[in-house]
Order: sequence, then C-alpha cells, then structure tokens
Amino acid sequence: MKLNHMKAFHELMLTGSVSESARNLHRSQPAISALIAGLEDDLGMKLFERRNGRLHPVPEAFYLHEECLELLGRIDTIKQNMRGIRALKSGKIEIVSMPGPSVFLLPNLISDFISSGKEIESTLISRSSDLVFQLLAAQQFDLGIADYIAGKASETSLVNADTYRFNCLVAMPHDDALADKEYITPEDLAGEPLATLHPKHEIYLNIERTFSEMGKRMHILHNTQYFIPLLTYAEKRIAYAIVDPIAVESYRLYKGEAATLVFKPFRPEVNYRVSILTPNHRPASLLTQSFTSLLTDEILRLGGIQIDPDL
Repeated sequence: MKLNHMKAFHELMLTGSVSESARNLHRSQPAISALIAGLEDDLGMKLFERRNGRLHPVPEAFYLHEECLELLGRIDTIKQNMRGIRALKSGKIEIVSMPGPSVFLLPNLISDFISSGKEIESTLISRSSDLVFQLLAAQQFDLGIADYIAGKASETSLVNADTYRFNCLVAMPHDDALADKEYITPEDLAGEPLATLHPKHEIYLNIERTFSEMGKRMHILHNTQYFIPLLTYAEKRIAYAIVDPIAVESYRLYKGEAATLVFKPFRPEVNYRVSILTPNHRPASLLTQSFTSLLTDEILRLGGIQIDPDL
C-alpha cells in the first residue's frame, strides 16, 4: 500500500465521487480510478460498489479508512515537526558545560534563543572541564564549553575545539580605593588579599608568573573551582577577585541594577582560554549549528579572540 493509494482512498471515502476526489487532489479522474484499482489489487478485495451511479464503500473499507486516517495524520505530524525543525521552532539541544557559564550565561542565551512560540527542548548539565571533554568524546552531547586543556583536543579525533582567549579583569567594590584607576597592575595589588582559581589552573599560573616578572609579591588567600564564587569575596571586601569576562557577564545578568562591583582590566594582560567543543561523529543539527553560532557571537562580544592554541 502506497501513500498515493491511501490519499486517493481517503478522499474517495469523504466525497464518494471520483471526479470530486480528482479535483481535490489535483489529479485526473483516470488517475484516481487507477489508484483505487491498484489499492484493491494490492489488498485482493473490492473496496467500493457502484450503485445508482455512485460508489459506496463495502464494510471492510470503513476499517481500512480508520487505519489510513491514523497513518495520514501521523505523516502530517511528521511533516509539521520537520518544518518546525527546519525553521528552528522545535527540536532538542543537549549541552554540557564547565560550572561557570552554566549558572547564568548559558541559561540566558538558551532563553533568548528559544523565545516564545517555540517548542525547543534543552538539556544543560554542569561538569568539570575534564569530564566535558570526555562526554563530548563519547558523542553524548551536542555542544560543550570547557577550560582549554593543553593537548586535550588534539590528542583525539573525536572532538572539535574552537578556542578563545580572554583578558582577565579585577573585581572590587565600586567605592574601593582602586576603583577609579583605568587598569590594575601587580604593583597595585602587591601584598593585597587576592582570590582566584585553584593553584593548578592556568589562570593561577599566569597570575603567578606575571607578579614574578614584575618583582611583586602575590598574596592569594582564596581559591575556588570556578570564577563566580570569587565575586562574593570581592563584594564582602575580603579580597580582590581576578576573574574572566564570562564571570563578569554572569554577575551583571544576575545582579542587574543591584550590582556593587566594578571590573578593571589587569595589566600586563593575564590570559584565560576557553574552548567550545562539538563531537566529531555526532552530526550537528540545524538547531545545534544555530545555537553554536549564537554562543560564538556572545563569546566574541565579551572580548574573546579566537586563537590556535598550539601556535
């Protein structure tokens, strides 16, 4: 039984007229008659009897029509769903991210991306950067965001990585003694209590090297796994927090007009790298491609510069 057979049969059941069915389906009368004959041959039974110049369905035709209605309805639903997917109005996207962006930045982007009137499902989970790489390599997610880890992406053909470099900023209360400066230097922070990521992280090592090269004493008192908690230390005035622009944007999204911190560039620049990851063997849907483009634009807007980290 072919789809054209079902359509012709359905129309004939509704109208009881070959000519009217032909008009509705934009086919010729002989074509409709041939489709009905083909369906009857395929089933090995007559579906209509001609009485007084009109076609009347046999009892078995009513059962067949119920089944055809269900199948045709399902086909229409599939068509509508595919049109929605093509128009980015429906579908599903699964994202795994290191903790920082998953708190405010990504939920905000997902909300803007979906907007009203769209039936898009999203999954967003938070994992360490190492686990983000592992899950993307296992092709379990559409998209991932992680700290850049030297050699991690190049050692496997399972993950694509686009890496971006940010220049870090120093967070402090708006009325702090340093708040009016254009930028902050190791000389400004020498001996002052500092808060940043843990000692094995790239950002800690970069800060340590910068202070050492400037001959200044680094006094880091507080370490966290990711940037956002550092902002509480700055708000409570127990430390200057050295953070990335993603954490700054997250703070602004969360605090809005209640924000009490200001952020000043650190000089010489202290770099921080982040990678946008996609699985190599899980083809990206149109939805994933569109959201990845939105995320990339946001990273660039926040000051990220795409780099080849191996150069």
